[in-house]
Amino acid sequence: MTRRPARKHPRANPAGEDAAPGTLPSRDAVRRFVRESGGRVGKREISRHFGLGPEHRAALRDLLRDLAAAGDIAPAGHKRFTPPGHLPDVTLLRITGTDPDGDPIARPLKWEGDGPPPLILMAREARGQPALAPGQRVLARLKPIGHGKYEGRTIKRLSDDPGRILGVFRAPDRVVPTDRRAKAEWHIPPGEAGGAEEGEIVLAEPLPGRGYGLKPARILERLGHMGDARSVSLICIHTHDIPTIFTPETLAEAKRARAVALGRRTDLRDTPLITIDGQDARDFDDAVYAEPDADGFRLIVAIADVAHYVRPESALDRDARLRGNSCYFPDRVVPMLPEELSNGWCSLRPNEDRGCLFVEMHIDAEGRKKSHRFGRGLMRSAARLTYEQVQAGFDAGEALGLDAGMVPTLYAAFRALLAARQRRGTLDLDLPERRVILDDCGKVASIDPRPRLDSHRLIEEFMVLANVAAAEELERLKKPCMYRVHAPPSDEKLANLRQFLGTFGISLAPGPQVTPRDLDGVLQKVAGTEHAQMVNEVMLRSQSQAAYSPDNIGHFGLSLARYAHFTSPIRRYADLLVHRALIAGLKLGLGALSEAEAAGFEDAAEHISATERRAALAEREAIDRYLAAYMADKIGAAFPARISGVTRFGLFVTVHGNGATGLIPISSLPDDYWVHDEASQSLTGRKTRQVFRLTQDVNVRLAEASPVTGGLIFALAAAGGVRPARGSRNPAR
Repeated sequence: MTRRPARKHPRANPAGEDAAPGTLPSRDAVRRFVRESGGRVGKREISRHFGLGPEHRAALRDLLRDLAAAGDIAPAGHKRFTPPGHLPDVTLLRITGTDPDGDPIARPLKWEGDGPPPLILMAREARGQPALAPGQRVLARLKPIGHGKYEGRTIKRLSDDPGRILGVFRAPDRVVPTDRRAKAEWHIPPGEAGGAEEGEIVLAEPLPGRGYGLKPARILERLGHMGDARSVSLICIHTHDIPTIFTPETLAEAKRARAVALGRRTDLRDTPLITIDGQDARDFDDAVYAEPDADGFRLIVAIADVAHYVRPESALDRDARLRGNSCYFPDRVVPMLPEELSNGWCSLRPNEDRGCLFVEMHIDAEGRKKSHRFGRGLMRSAARLTYEQVQAGFDAGEALGLDAGMVPTLYAAFRALLAARQRRGTLDLDLPERRVILDDCGKVASIDPRPRLDSHRLIEEFMVLANVAAAEELERLKKPCMYRVHAPPSDEKLANLRQFLGTFGISLAPGPQVTPRDLDGVLQKVAGTEHAQMVNEVMLRSQSQAAYSPDNIGHFGLSLARYAHFTSPIRRYADLLVHRALIAGLKLGLGALSEAEAAGFEDAAEHISATERRAALAEREAIDRYLAAYMADKIGAAFPARISGVTRFGLFVTVHGNGATGLIPISSLPDDYWVHDEASQSLTGRKTRQVFRLTQDVNVRLAEASPVTGGLIFALAAAGGVRPARGSRNPAR
């Protein structure tokens, strides 16, 4: 990754040395001070401890930013930090479920540590208070109780909302939560069922007190029967509090939208821009064009002009910011914008005039960008094509109703950009996505890998180049930029990755300066071997999480010094902010970034990063639940699988083919005393010496499948259930 040049600061201390008073401390010294402070610290405490003056302020700010980006310290409120994995004494929590005794469990609202957030067991509420319920947010005082767990005591409920329980009604008087983390059921007293029927998904709220050994609750809303076409996505939407209702003001603004006039816009209607999307796409927010130009190509990427319709501080803007992004499920989309815009005026439909922001770029024959120019235009899409159509047309030499050379020119430009990516050295993980196919009744017909074609990569390369140009342009204009940032792996994650790769005889370059090219080299070594998918998955887990930030630290995975999201403002609020900043900087008219928005970029980045994580988790859980529904009628069937996780309480296995993942509890393994070795990712029987290792092939039998929670339980099939490894243990040979 290319980093910004280091500033020359007064009396900078060499890395690795403790700081003399009045000198800038080393990374290790600051990391150690934060770890030993036992609470939240900021620049003031660090400056006092190391005797720093005002002349060190900028250097210390950059040092703390780099430490946070690398995962060595964790942000903990406004410009304050804690050690990674540490929770402060008082923090904000979200109730996520209940333990087997019915007492609430919680997770921190913000978690910057490696791995999953710690478990927090909440103490019972004061007598007469309704029980805490999933979804409720509280300010709590925490006390460590060992093994990475905390006890939490409520200081203040953050709203009068009593919380909500999403579950399935089991007649006559029980609600079974849909969240697999909730181990306890809820009792529905007489008269509180609201007419719910057996098997319906319901929303309930807790009532004060306890009854019949279970905590009582009242049913508020009936959402439909479990097993209906809409049930899986409904569960995920409600579990993660994803907004689904637009305000009346927002809907009224969307209905008032009208076509864009040419005015002072650049007229692109004679340029044969085309959209290339998935077969089931309904919103088309990007269009592309390419033509030969001297020793390279002239490219145009045109993006729907959402900023023309969604103005700062409008009702549309407030709802779009609240959502942060669109969420995609197999049976529906929860859009960021109302349908009148997302599928209408902001969708680049063929043969219809649409407003756009565009970037014209010139690249040489080797894919290097020579220049770019942004503008506001009026375009008319020449064709709406799918990835499959474009790939088939290119392979067969068909024009697809376009000028004869257009599709070959797009691919020629793509090959140039791909060559530039390869020279740059990026991390290209090969992790096939699963696609859930529903039949006309909403049942799962099949679960297949999503195809990965060159036409997909073509669009990706065009979009990456446009995104880079947007970040560069905003820096040139000295305007705020909502960067898409990706920090390098932390030292701890790199150490774990090295240890894992060592089991295959693969080594990484020593030291912390591992590059994307180094990691991609590992993937090339294992490509085509039986271990390739697992190495790709472990490599993914070793990466930091990409996020949005007004401060640029570069994008490690793409090996880019600067990067922003510009190409999907219909479905991502970050892109809309980038559009507004470009409009402001280039003086392109209405819809420009306001001063208030610019001042709030830090808060906006934190919010939209959180909504992105929320959407990703909900979409992933939907796939898990659909998989569980698909597997529910296969109880007792045997499947070939591989071990995808090793824990002290059992083995996680992933079925070959459909990718279903579930647990083999340690209690169902052969009778033995099983020793968990975290370093080698293995379970070893003390008596039998039988070993289960990460990536090992096993035959499993499906024991349980719960579409309600998405949980799958397996057992080993036959004696031991272990399949001999195929070929060499060393994929590097």
